[in-house]
Amino acid sequence: MPRKTIHRFLPDIGKLLQRRSLRWVNSLAHDPNLFHLNRHSVSLAVFVGVFCAFIPLPIQTLIATMMCFWLGANLPIGLMTIWISNPITIPPMFYLTHQLGSFLLGSEPINFTVALTWEWFLNLGSGILLPLVAGSLLCGVILASMGYFFIHYLWRWKVVKNWETRKNIRQPDT
Repeated sequence: MPRKTIHRFLPDIGKLLQRRSLRWVNSLAHDPNLFHLNRHSVSLAVFVGVFCAFIPLPIQTLIATMMCFWLGANLPIGLMTIWISNPITIPPMFYLTHQLGSFLLGSEPINFTVALTWEWFLNLGSGILLPLVAGSLLCGVILASMGYFFIHYLWRWKVVKNWETRKNIRQPDT
């Protein structure tokens, strides 16, 4: 089953929740889907993680945590999936989402260089921000939906395959 495969890569939740720094999560974690592995919670976690990976804000982890609690998605998988946007992948992701957002809004993509100063944010930030957010939201929704359905159907395919394997083993050869 996919649960066994995923379980090998996840830490033991019981041991993690015993840590003093994570005891506050115990009171919030009443939904069984937050830490259990089933098709629904894992598919939702992939949706949440991929969607939040495309949010052009530095608080992706906080947003993903709140969405996992709200939707009942698997929290560790949701948080791990965010890391598709990492320091190596963020520049091409946001460049492409900016290009897509500019296309959607009918504006010209701005050729710019990044200078992390207040003047740069004030002058170019408004011209870059709207296309970036529009492109990021569209890419996030589309790719998160694709990830949700891919995991959902992959899980189902694996379960059906296991059923058929067990059925073939139990049937005597005639």
